Amino acid sequence: MTAAPVFKTSAGEQAVMALYDAALARWPVPYTTQTISTRHGDTFVIASGAQPLPPLILLHGAGTNSAIWAGDVAAYSQHYRVYAVDLLGEAGRSAPNRPAWDSPAYAEWLEDVLNALQVEKTMLAGISQGGWTSLKYAVYQPERVEKLVLLTPGGIVPDKASFLIKAIGLSLLGKWGARRLVRLIYGSQPIPDGVEDIISTVTTHFKARVGVLPIFTDDELRRLTMPTLLLGGDQDALRDLSKIADRLRPFARQLEVTIIPGAGHALMDTTGHVTAFLTADNRVTA
Repeated sequence: MTAAPVFKTSAGEQAVMALYDAALARWPVPYTTQTISTRHGDTFVIASGAQPLPPLILLHGAGTNSAIWAGDVAAYSQHYRVYAVDLLGEAGRSAPNRPAWDSPAYAEWLEDVLNALQVEKTMLAGISQGGWTSLKYAVYQPERVEKLVLLTPGGIVPDKASFLIKAIGLSLLGKWGARRLVRLIYGSQPIPDGVEDIISTVTTHFKARVGVLPIFTDDELRRLTMPTLLLGGDQDALRDLSKIADRLRPFARQLEVTIIPGAGHALMDTTGHVTAFLTADNRVTA
C-alpha cells in the first residue's frame, strides 16, 4: 500500500519522531511497542499495564500521536491493559495512508487492530479526531465496545468555522503563530512546559489533512447502546460541548456528560473523570 508522505521533508519527519522518542523515553510505566498490519496500513501501538487487566484503547487527535497520553497512562495502567494506537495518516508511526472519512475504512482499520491484539471487547477512548474514530467504530461494532469515552469529539455537530480559519492562519506564522494557537486550544488552562515548541515543530513539518469530518446520522447514533462519557471544556474554541451533549442525549441512552469550566479543546487532568466512569457500574436499572 502506497500513500503520499504526511511530512514535508525527511528532515522534518526526523524532527517530529525525535520528539516522539523523547516522550517514550519519559513514559512513566513499562511499555512495549508493536506494528500491526491492517487492510488500510501498518499501525503502531504502545502497550502498557498488566496483560490480565481488561483492555482500554486510546486514540489521539489530528496532527499528534500517542505521545499525548504520556501524562495519563500511569493512572490508566493501574486498572487496564492500555493500548495507545497511532492513527493512520497523522504525525506518528502508523502508515501515512489517509482513507476516506465517508467510508467504513476507519472502523475496518480499528477492527483489524483489535483482532491482531486478540481483544474481543474493549473500553474505547478517543480525543477530537480520535473521538470521531472511536464513534465510527462504536456504531460499526457496538457489541465490541464495553464503554465509550468521547473527549471533545468531532462528527456530532459542525465544528466552529471561526476556529478553523484562525488555526489555518496561525499555522502559517511560525513560532509566534504556534504560541497563539496553543493559547487558543488550551482556553484558560495553564500551558504545560514544552507544548509550544512541540506544536511549533509539528505545524512546521507536518502536512495537516484538509477536510471536514462527516457528521454521524441519527440512525448511526442510535447504535450507541454502551455507557458513554462525553467530556470537554466550556472554552473549547473548536466545538460546542453543550450542543454536542444535546445532540447525543436522545440517542445515547446511557450518556454521562462532564463539561469542565475553563478547559479548552486540549484537556488536562481528565484521568480522574475517565477512570471513575470506566470503573463504575454504569448499568441502567429499570
